[in-house]
Amino acid sequence: MQEYYEPKTAHVAGSEESRGHSASPTRAAETMPVETKEPWWRSVTKPGSTWQIIIAAVLAIAIGMAVTSTVDKVPKAAIDMVGVWGDLWLRALKAVVLPLIITSMIIAMQRLKEVTGRGNTLGLWTVGWYVMTTILAVVISTILTGLIWARQFQPVRMEDQQATEAQLEEIESKEKRTITESIVELLRSFITDNFVKAMANMELLAVLVVAVLIGALLKPGSSILRAVHEIEEIVTKVITFLIYLAPIGVFFLILPNLFKLNIAEMGENLGYLIAGTLTNMFIHLFIALPILYFAFVRKNPYTHWLKCSPAWITAWGTASSAATMPVTMRVALERGCPRTVAKFAIPMGTLINMDGTAIYFPVVVTFLASTQGRQISPVDYIIVVLLSTVAAIGTTPIPSSSLVLTVMIAESIGLEITGMFAVVIAIDWFLDRFRTALNVSGDLFAVPIITKMTGIKDHDDGSSSEDETVTEGSRGAAGQTTVVGPASPGVAAGGQAPVAAGENPSWIPQSPAEQPRRMANDERV
Repeated sequence: MQEYYEPKTAHVAGSEESRGHSASPTRAAETMPVETKEPWWRSVTKPGSTWQIIIAAVLAIAIGMAVTSTVDKVPKAAIDMVGVWGDLWLRALKAVVLPLIITSMIIAMQRLKEVTGRGNTLGLWTVGWYVMTTILAVVISTILTGLIWARQFQPVRMEDQQATEAQLEEIESKEKRTITESIVELLRSFITDNFVKAMANMELLAVLVVAVLIGALLKPGSSILRAVHEIEEIVTKVITFLIYLAPIGVFFLILPNLFKLNIAEMGENLGYLIAGTLTNMFIHLFIALPILYFAFVRKNPYTHWLKCSPAWITAWGTASSAATMPVTMRVALERGCPRTVAKFAIPMGTLINMDGTAIYFPVVVTFLASTQGRQISPVDYIIVVLLSTVAAIGTTPIPSSSLVLTVMIAESIGLEITGMFAVVIAIDWFLDRFRTALNVSGDLFAVPIITKMTGIKDHDDGSSSEDETVTEGSRGAAGQTTVVGPASPGVAAGGQAPVAAGENPSWIPQSPAEQPRRMANDERV
């Protein structure tokens, strides 16, 4: 079966948002195209590439420092004229938050229904485990951030970060609330009495609840669901275009803010942001996951992790868990994982297991708040936990969609998106590699646990002890049969699940324009 792991084409490039939800989990292992090696300098010419963002940030810093060292004070009119272009890019990014969240959650709920339907043991254990570890990751990160890192971040002196009188009154009223009042307000925020008003006011918890309900209640193949897929595709194209413009946006966000902020303070906060993110990831990877692994499997977790090094080293180098998936699959099989579990759990983990991303959100949101001189309340942290979990699991596979989701989570607790957001964008490429390595490591810790709990084993002839070929009635958005276990005869030989004549399987890209969306070349969020 070696042909499952050899790269044939070159569609995957970049990083983790290629962990999208659009591909069928059981077929992804066999149909996922893998990146072929290109000269490093070619990536510089790709719109919105990491190299272009780094170059834009370096140029902005160099020009900003040169200007501030030669001019006592830059005129406000000049700052406004330079900054308006970055502000326009940021406003456009904010505008797609709502449609992205609504369509992503509806589609994510439909896919989870397909996988866990009809009492499928393997599907239930796989999805349940990945959701549980994501919640654990975000809780660990939030607790550590609140207790340690929030106290290290310092406000950055910047003229446009001064709160208005109305904002000061709102902050003061929040600080005076009792715990009971805060809990009551949080519970009320889940249910809205006017959905249109909730969307207009960016009441995202209420919007998420409605989106989840719609996704759970819609029937597969319904006209509404097809419309949601079309809207998601439009939103994806808009965000992809905005990410192409990211170098320009980053340049014009950083440059005017260098005229106003303290470089030393910015650098110190940036160091704590990187240290906080990596420390939280370290604790989850080397303490939390090993404890769970030992509790279920009763084997040395660190030996297991070291023997899986080809996968997580590749993940760190490529910054793409989708591009790493053939290596991850091979390592899982070499470690004795049944083929049935590997061919289901690894692709599914590539889609929804995003512990690294879940850890990142609380740290970066706290960073943005603290640099504004804003303290995050316990209720705000609860909202961050909820939204970070949902964002990590239910996001659509688009390049750098973590930028949009960071804006979404920050605005949900009343934070302004300031020039410090450009600093976050500028270092995202570095933290992205560690997020990817953690995500892939989480997949490889999960596979032995899922094998243990389901009791699935491979026989000598390669067949599975649990025949979960096709779940009858489990159908995708286009009405096709969805494979939820080991490959059926119609799949094993040909590499594709059977579909009715005239139907378009949801896991096959339907046009050249859709292929980049399915195989997006950036972080999994």
